[in-house]
Amino acid sequence: ELRTGYDFKTARRSLNLLTIEWANRGINLWTVEQGQIVMNLGQAIYALPTDTIDLMDMVIRQNSTTTNQTDINISRISEPTYMTIPNKLTQGRPIQVWINRQSGQENATAVTLSGNINATDTTITLSDASSLATTGFIKIGAETIAYSNVSGNQLVNCYRGQNNTTAASHLSGAAITVQNLPCINVWPTPNAPGNQYTFVYYRLRRIQDAGTGTSDQDIPFRLVPAMVAGLASHLSMKLPNVPPDRIAMLKADYEELF
Repeated sequence: ELRTGYDFKTARRSLNLLTIEWANRGINLWTVEQGQIVMNLGQAIYALPTDTIDLMDMVIRQNSTTTNQTDINISRISEPTYMTIPNKLTQGRPIQVWINRQSGQENATAVTLSGNINATDTTITLSDASSLATTGFIKIGAETIAYSNVSGNQLVNCYRGQNNTTAASHLSGAAITVQNLPCINVWPTPNAPGNQYTFVYYRLRRIQDAGTGTSDQDIPFRLVPAMVAGLASHLSMKLPNVPPDRIAMLKADYEELF
């Protein structure tokens, strides 16, 4: 049968819609993964991977590059508790963490960079910072930047090259994108630089979607029959000239396997 590139694209889209449908029907396709974040002196906010659902367990690891490392418990607190901390920039060994479960969505803005910056600048001047949150993440080019405060049109105490990106120079007028990244907020902020403190965690993450279609589907093997039948059912509703009785048959076959 004749196939085109569009057939591949529409099948891939149907696979992604199928897994979303399963989540809505109560099958939450999650998996567990370990990660770690090297903490910086004075930095309170750190990005998590965008496919993070929640954190299960976490510790602060001291001296992670030596043989006598120590894992110390860090307590999870709620957003109201974090908000009542008078000075969120107090420095010390982190003992509390608030997990801010954002969507990972990126929002374009009309804000631009005002003046050139290099890869080490920690104060960034924007054309207008009034619409930005007092702390959070922005993206310039391919670089994600965390900032701790806003002063006028300046982002103060910026931490460059966050979320596995690389710090780089940027030219005046570059577009600013706001990133609503899932993140952790620790208190106190680390009082030592480099590898003195590492946040080590286990997280729940979403399974991969169909992606480019060039690798194995990240899905439990027992669900593969229902996935194949569901894909056939979805495609039958989009392809022209499929008899209604065949659409109904494929739908019934999918529901039975599901």
